[in-house]
Amino acid sequence: MRDEVPDARRSRARPPGRRAHARQRPRLPAPEPRPGPRRLGAADGDVPAPSEGRKQERRRGADLEEAILDAAWEQLTAEGYGRFTIDTVAARARTSKPVLYRRWKTSDDLLRAAIRHRGAVSEVPDPDTGSLRGDMLALLRHSNGGRTDMAAMMSSMLGSYYSNTGLTPADLRNEFLSERPNATQRAIDRAIARGEIDLARLTPRIASVPFDLWRNEVMLTLKPVPDHVLRQIVDDIFIPLVAWRDEQGEPVTRPPS
Repeated sequence: MRDEVPDARRSRARPPGRRAHARQRPRLPAPEPRPGPRRLGAADGDVPAPSEGRKQERRRGADLEEAILDAAWEQLTAEGYGRFTIDTVAARARTSKPVLYRRWKTSDDLLRAAIRHRGAVSEVPDPDTGSLRGDMLALLRHSNGGRTDMAAMMSSMLGSYYSNTGLTPADLRNEFLSERPNATQRAIDRAIARGEIDLARLTPRIASVPFDLWRNEVMLTLKPVPDHVLRQIVDDIFIPLVAWRDEQGEPVTRPPS
């Protein structure tokens, strides 16, 4: 008689494919995506690599370009021309390569821009000691303390650069000085106004003699020039070349009467 009496469990069975109402859970809407930071190299700036515990701001325009050029100078002086590439500068500047390529087509373009920038932002002294001798010694001593690294870098670290590009140290020196005021010329102009210089004796070549001699010493020794050598450059070479002469041909500090 089992076939005629339905099993109680069988009568409570649910049709296939259906679930108990109590077990159905409503579906929650998917969360909206959060806006994240834009990718490195966005057209309007970049996003520096985040540092732990500190929020980084996007760098744009002149601020971004200055940061890149500072990083390029650091890369050049730290590792030399052989390791000066778009990749290494981008890594040091904590930005992306497309950001650099939008501004400079090659690493050599970037190198020259970095040298021009360094020259523009470096301190330009303007001593006014009251005499041509004092001004020239002050300028040479200032360069002795701060720019020997530039001369050493140009003479040694960039050897392969000169070979690859056909340029010379003089070309890079001109890049470095292109956006700087000429402190030597200002000292000479003051000396002319005081009557210390015979304009008939002054030529562009003679005006450049003090720093030409200083630069030669630095590149030969890769060290600051001793102070007694600076005095020799000014007292024994430069001042006699530009000073007035008396009737006996001796240098004097004022025009002969």
